[in-house]
Amino acid sequence: MTATTTAAPAVGIPVPVSERARNEKRLGWKLTAPAVIVMLAVTAYPMLNALWLSLFSYRLTDPAAREFIGLRNYGVVLSDALWWQTVVTTVIITVVTVAVELVIGFAFAMVMHRVVFGRKVVRTSILIPYGIITVVSAFAWKYAFALDSGFVNNWFGLGDFAWFGERWSSIVVICMSEIWKTTPFMSLLLLAGLAQVPEVLQEAAAVDGATWRQRLTRVTLPNMKGAIMVAVLFRTLDAYRLFDNVFIMTAGAQKTETVSFLAYRQMISRTALGLGSAVSVLLFLSVVAIAAVFIKGFKVDLSSVRGR
Repeated sequence: MTATTTAAPAVGIPVPVSERARNEKRLGWKLTAPAVIVMLAVTAYPMLNALWLSLFSYRLTDPAAREFIGLRNYGVVLSDALWWQTVVTTVIITVVTVAVELVIGFAFAMVMHRVVFGRKVVRTSILIPYGIITVVSAFAWKYAFALDSGFVNNWFGLGDFAWFGERWSSIVVICMSEIWKTTPFMSLLLLAGLAQVPEVLQEAAAVDGATWRQRLTRVTLPNMKGAIMVAVLFRTLDAYRLFDNVFIMTAGAQKTETVSFLAYRQMISRTALGLGSAVSVLLFLSVVAIAAVFIKGFKVDLSSVRGR
């Protein structure tokens, strides 16, 4: 018997890109170019203007006292304990909501993917919360947990427990409202990933005697890595910029301010355009850093689907 071996490519030698991959890359740029141009046209000026204003000591109530101070606003923000408190609060809400949404959203995606009878009704029912305006949803949750007009305390026999009277109970309600509202979005993205898992792999694993859990962990999830990355990334970036629920439910009371709400309070309530712009720029940089960490951390290899 003669053994045959396949020589592995030498380390450091770039793998040649096929013509198909080049065509797909060019097509991708052509398809995304219009959207990128529109987004830049809409967002470039506000972003650059915020960066410029962050270099000034500037209050809207006293425009004549505007003074260029360089990066001093960033030093004030980063040295303030309030900034780090809002970052911690934002991170807690982001981690909790995204983790819970990933689990529940995947369960919903499995149901929508496997259901045979009444598929349209099931999918529509699951997606209803996502179609409700965020402000309306936030008001509904606020009234449900309110001490005077809410029904949650009566249903669960909690008496006069003030949900919005303490930091952690307020955060719990904010997280629950966010999970209820945006889990359908997560499930929709994961459903698209489930549709890309080859059914022949599932059948082959079942024939080989793999249990449901083994098929899930060794076939389904590995083939959904890209979809999971996109879903978690989108939801993390969205959750980190949370504003509506905090504004409606607590208005930042009980140490529930998020970074977005802090920027709003500095710019609108206190009319400190310089400090508020600095907070906004730091928020933008945080979002960029999160996106970079996710993309590098998941290390999704798309070379096979690009035709290399």
